[in-house]
Amino acid sequence: MAEEIATVAGGCFWCVEAVFQDIAGVESVESGYIGGSVVDPTYKQVCGGNTGHAEGLRIRFDPAVLSYGDLLDIFFHTHDPTQLNRQGNDVGTQYRSAIFPHSPEQEAEARAAKARNQPDFDQPIVTTIEPDDIWYPAEDYHQGYWDGEGQSNPYCLAVIPPKLAKLRKSYAARLKENAAS
Repeated sequence: MAEEIATVAGGCFWCVEAVFQDIAGVESVESGYIGGSVVDPTYKQVCGGNTGHAEGLRIRFDPAVLSYGDLLDIFFHTHDPTQLNRQGNDVGTQYRSAIFPHSPEQEAEARAAKARNQPDFDQPIVTTIEPDDIWYPAEDYHQGYWDGEGQSNPYCLAVIPPKLAKLRKSYAARLKENAAS
């Protein structure tokens, strides 16, 4: 299996992680920080909004099962790419919608996916396409958050289930649970 890596940011990384861990072809997901100026930032620093980092998700996937373009289509449809520097009540550049391509081919596909998905939205997509940057994994307690502590967190319970319902409705054939069927 030739594995690829995609790095995206779409608001709170707990919410993005919950979506992608269920997609067939996704081998692993890791929450972290990207695109800022502070070396080895902490969650508290990033949440303060002064480091320039986005809460991001690094996705390892099998392109024979899930193409980068299909991954980006799911990304665009499971968060609001028309909100500048926010997702819902999370406000600040750390919650921006962004794609961090790892190659010129990924950058070209990111631009194509942004254009391809624009007709599905009433407002302009403001998702930025930023240079790949140093990736800092988030603290251990953020990894797999939805499957653990997140299911008792009121914020997560308000935000994640609607994202997962949309995922199941729009991308049922892409879910791990349906891929083997």
